[in-house]
Amino acid sequence: MAPTLFTACTLLLPEGAVPAWGDPAPERVATPLFNPSTAWHLREAELVRNGPHIRCCGFTLIELLVAVAVMALLAVLSWRGLDGMVRAQAQTRQRADEVLTLQAGLVQWKVDLDALTQTPNVNSLDWDGRVLRLTRRTPLAGDGLLVVAWTRRMEAEGGQWLRWQSPVLRTVTGWSEAWDRAALWAQNSGDDEKKREVAIAPLAEWQIFYFRSDAWTNPLPSSNGGPEVATVAAAVAIGSSPVPVPDGVRLMLTLRPGQAISGKLTLDWVRPTLGGVR
Repeated sequence: MAPTLFTACTLLLPEGAVPAWGDPAPERVATPLFNPSTAWHLREAELVRNGPHIRCCGFTLIELLVAVAVMALLAVLSWRGLDGMVRAQAQTRQRADEVLTLQAGLVQWKVDLDALTQTPNVNSLDWDGRVLRLTRRTPLAGDGLLVVAWTRRMEAEGGQWLRWQSPVLRTVTGWSEAWDRAALWAQNSGDDEKKREVAIAPLAEWQIFYFRSDAWTNPLPSSNGGPEVATVAAAVAIGSSPVPVPDGVRLMLTLRPGQAISGKLTLDWVRPTLGGVR
């Protein structure tokens, strides 16, 4: 049997009662302070009494569903943000490539004109309204000649500025064939000719002027004797007889909208051997 703690207490008399003289002293009664056998019952009673106010730790189904929905929404927003960043980077890279390609094309244009050669029985420069053909030196001096052609061709996406280059030429016959192939390439290029062309930039229109007699003039002959703009729409056939290299060439491009650079662009070239101030 488990031990029980007791305390001594005095039996109290009713209120107002006075023990008589000689009566025996009030009897001391032992009262238990703690009884282990009844402790569990007291604990059960306390749990029953406080049961409605006690809850277990955890999440309800509604709370879990709300948390999952919030996480799904954050994931969607994050994905859209990342997708937008990737698209912006791709568009920026494409614009940068377009600018670099156009710059390289303009630099090549000036390099071709700087390397113009004046050789007997060889036409140095010719513009027929559709294609600009020129004969230039190779990068290695004494290696031979090159025939280069620039034109604008209509494609499915619109006009495209193109450059064509022949193999290295060492004979007059080879030069004559390449000169004719350049004109044919501008009109109707075949698969073999397309392998030697390079696309520069989308182009809506282009114009060319020569600087001669201290003025910018139209390279093509005019019916009324006055200056006129040389465009594809005004293309006419002219002979291929050698003509003197002009003092300057003005290139006017109209770039298609929607590109990194659009609108009108003018580039002037001056013959390196030209003396004096123009």
